[in-house]
Amino acid sequence: MWIKTIGITSAVALALATLPAATNNPPSAPAIAKGAKWIASVQGRDGGWGQDGGETSYIRQTEHMESNGNDVANTAVAALALRRAGPQYKQNVDRALDFILREVENAPANGLQVTNRNGTQIQRKLGPYIDTFLTSMLLSEVDGTMPTAAENARVRKALEKCIAKIEANQQRDGSWNAGGGWAPILGTSLASRSLFAAQQKGVAVKDKTIQQAEDYTKAAPMATPAAAGVGLYQSAQALEQLSRTSADRAENAPRIAEIKKQLRDAKFVDGFGSVGGEEFFSYLNVSDGLRRSGGEEWNHWHTDITVRILRLQNEDGTWSGSHCITGRVAVTSAAILNLAVN
Repeated sequence: MWIKTIGITSAVALALATLPAATNNPPSAPAIAKGAKWIASVQGRDGGWGQDGGETSYIRQTEHMESNGNDVANTAVAALALRRAGPQYKQNVDRALDFILREVENAPANGLQVTNRNGTQIQRKLGPYIDTFLTSMLLSEVDGTMPTAAENARVRKALEKCIAKIEANQQRDGSWNAGGGWAPILGTSLASRSLFAAQQKGVAVKDKTIQQAEDYTKAAPMATPAAAGVGLYQSAQALEQLSRTSADRAENAPRIAEIKKQLRDAKFVDGFGSVGGEEFFSYLNVSDGLRRSGGEEWNHWHTDITVRILRLQNEDGTWSGSHCITGRVAVTSAAILNLAVN
């Protein structure tokens, strides 16, 4: 068995256990729909989202907010989630995209920032430049899909600006672990992922930049279960980075095999010991890494992590973290991305 699935009805667990890797009507569909409906309902009038919603009236009074107003990172991950949830959210995504593009267009060409909004919860946990990395992932996804040539040109220009910033500010060790943050390795992961996604869309990305990120990952020692949280985050980053192509999977087979062994340990998969946004972003890295080669290991992981995430959904359709990234917008969005990984 892989990670233990507890606290969910045996009927749901059985349905998931017998579920094929891809289906048009997965048991997770109602949870995705409920979460996406909540995200759309709390979008701000400016098109953005903050830690707990897009307007002050949506924010939980009992929750400590680390910043006020809407920010680029939460808006980008919410837009990614709504894109997965279905075309009915196109208007929400378009409004979010306009919010983000205005921030990128107003940002200076130098430096890694794409926004002047600082001190947000997601920045404090994943690093101050997480807005740039999540924006690049979103723009890479929508690049070439806009309805008019002018809109496509606007997206591509902003994407190229973000990629240039990421390339110019890579650390000497090949990472983007800069400026602090509780789990900067996840920032590095999202930076590298955004470069790869942009390259797949035809954006010019230096091979040297990609190689340095890969070298950084290969040089890092294997994570240990004793490193609470960080061990999971590091191994998840490595699995995604080192499994992108069939050639990568062949070359990095021993490291990948060791990571797969770690993922059979429920305590290791628990990460910090309670679920925060960092765990959900790490689960997404694991899912994308395992899905590429498929097989029994992917099916086991996908079934077990789906059960785990469904068990954590709140009655209102949201997910909220128990530590670090606790905001409902980022955690709900990351949960949807996990459930909709196929």
